[in-house]
Amino acid sequence: MRLLALRGAITCDEDTKAEISTKTQRLVTEMLERNGVDHDQLVSIIFTATDDLHSEFPATAARPLGLGDVPLLCARELAITHGMQRCIRVLMHLYADKSRSDLHHVYLEGARALRDDLPE
Repeated sequence: MRLLALRGAITCDEDTKAEISTKTQRLVTEMLERNGVDHDQLVSIIFTATDDLHSEFPATAARPLGLGDVPLLCARELAITHGMQRCIRVLMHLYADKSRSDLHHVYLEGARALRDDLPE
């Protein structure tokens, strides 16, 4: 088993608790499913959100997915002038029997433009 890092991002249409919760759960679920990651493989998850999202912590939104015992951390994304707005990013650390090149990073909705070099 190797320690690997999996990336993902999604955009929100509005800054509401419901929107941030729904989008965070969708992204985390897609990351786990597309990569066949089980709960016990997870080490930790770091979430960032842009300054225009402040109605909910993405980590709080992720806990109902059964992640209450996984270390979760929220931070602010850098406020770069030409950066993407209303964006949640995820860096997931996990153990897996695969190589880094076997990972399927997940970029959904408007965040797809951040990594258009990756397959869908």
